Amino acid sequence: MVSKINNLVKDKKKVIIAFVILIILIAALYFSYAWLRTVLYGEKDVQLIVGDIDLVLDESNTEGIQLVNVIPTYDEEGRMNEPYKFSLENKSDIPLYFTLSLVDDEEALESCQTTDGGACELLDGRDIRYDLQLDGETFTGTLSDSYMVSYGIIDAHEKLDGELKIWLNINATSEAMGKVFLGKLKVFASQQVDEDFVQGNDAANPPVMDDNMIAIKHDGYNWVKTDIDNGWYNYDMQIWPNAVTVKSDKLAEYQSAGVGTVINMDDVETMWVWIPRYSYTIASENGSTYYGKKGTYLTTTPTAALPGEIDVKFIKTTEKDEGTARYLATEEPKNYRTPDAFTFNGEELDGIWVGKFETSSSNPELVNGGGNTTSLDPMIKPNVTSWRSINVSNIYNVGLKVSAEGNRYGFSTNMNSHAMKNTEWAAVAYLSQSKYGKLGNQNFSGANKEVYQNKSDLYITGCSYGSPSNSNEDYGCQYTYDNNVRDENGMIGRGVGASTTGTIYGIYDMSGGAWEYVLANYNDIIANSGFTEMPPVQYYDKYTTDNILTACNGNECLGHNLSETRGWYNDAQTFVNAEYPWLVRGGGCPLVV
Repeated sequence: MVSKINNLVKDKKKVIIAFVILIILIAALYFSYAWLRTVLYGEKDVQLIVGDIDLVLDESNTEGIQLVNVIPTYDEEGRMNEPYKFSLENKSDIPLYFTLSLVDDEEALESCQTTDGGACELLDGRDIRYDLQLDGETFTGTLSDSYMVSYGIIDAHEKLDGELKIWLNINATSEAMGKVFLGKLKVFASQQVDEDFVQGNDAANPPVMDDNMIAIKHDGYNWVKTDIDNGWYNYDMQIWPNAVTVKSDKLAEYQSAGVGTVINMDDVETMWVWIPRYSYTIASENGSTYYGKKGTYLTTTPTAALPGEIDVKFIKTTEKDEGTARYLATEEPKNYRTPDAFTFNGEELDGIWVGKFETSSSNPELVNGGGNTTSLDPMIKPNVTSWRSINVSNIYNVGLKVSAEGNRYGFSTNMNSHAMKNTEWAAVAYLSQSKYGKLGNQNFSGANKEVYQNKSDLYITGCSYGSPSNSNEDYGCQYTYDNNVRDENGMIGRGVGASTTGTIYGIYDMSGGAWEYVLANYNDIIANSGFTEMPPVQYYDKYTTDNILTACNGNECLGHNLSETRGWYNDAQTFVNAEYPWLVRGGGCPLVV
């Protein structure tokens, strides 16, 4: 079940939580022994595209950085390592957009041998921590987050000096013993410098935190408390802001704990991801079919089977676009539209908090993950059984409990929780198909840009099928949400490929898992929902016809992720009608309809 919180600025405004209940329609240990070696070779690998450009990567450490007989190291100590120094120089007469990645050196790996003459094995990305400083900016993290370690704009004839440090994650286990990292820096350069990139995090509305929420990041092994003012999120690197709520008797302890404190998953009750307010538009390459934009993130011509980029720009709460959300790709992006998700009951929202996984219940051991009742409380966390077999009215009423007076989570009374509407679901889907979501993640290519399915026959939250396949094979849990193993094509992300970012920082269970009702209805037909009357209008989307081209009072429903993206990734689609008046998303269905 996907849950979500819609947030407004707290100054004299309501803060709103929206979340969705899914249903099914049949319903550190520190090691003292030595490790073989970890080696980083600095080798120039510059990729130049689009016109007459010249970006030079100069590395003074010709022998690279060598970490021999290293042991797992705390971040504070790792940052004291001798740096690997390099520079980027733009010799062109135009500014360039660049990304700097730390990638495997396949050539070095082929010639690498262990001390006993055997073939070298690569370390898992989560075992490699890095700190990179370039042009006054600091980028730090775990290599499993993304191969990309830096990015930016370099002006014409500008030279930037950089320093890179790597070390072995303190949480690395004995499985890393004897393995190596053989890497090189790779630069990607383009003269296509657009305003969407330049705005980046600076334009995105920062997360609005309630007092009970704790900001978190992942260190490769655990979720840890993070500094909200230093590297909490980076949309350009598909690192969306994550936060948790914990058990009431643990809240004070975590609030007073220092940055880097491990968040025990047993203490967690809900996990959230922030979606900042934005506007979107969808390109057509041929003037007739609108499958998104070809370019940096998709090199082939977009088709229904393999759609391209949805253009997204972050906007402030005072801005609202009402265009047709369509434009010709040969022109500048235009006709932007702000999704309806960022307006609630007449109030304009800074953004929305979205539940990270399908919702489970406070007693996940019960059959169907909780059953058709409002007597239990929602939980949002990985590796548990999702809450299913609930009628729509109970979904609605359970949603209200999250911020009700005296709620168990500690949300303040100015929160207004509710079950997820279809327009709110759509806001997540559009962002995933943008440069800030999985579409923009360089670790995935081709058909693997699609969000992987959760095909767990036990309805375990956060599971991944390891591919976007639509086959009907069932497994208990093929790959857990934090699994970053490589696939047969060398791309990482068997588990994280099921998130909306292709990193551990996205939203899971939006493709596959259980079927889920969103609060969207055909002509106020209650049917067998359990309602005696419809809920207030702000809590659901109403469709007046069963034709997605005319469903919004005779007009196309822009911003609802319906006709605009119909059939993308060759996925099936369903819609409301008089017989089935409540809209279903999720299980077995696509992320994008």
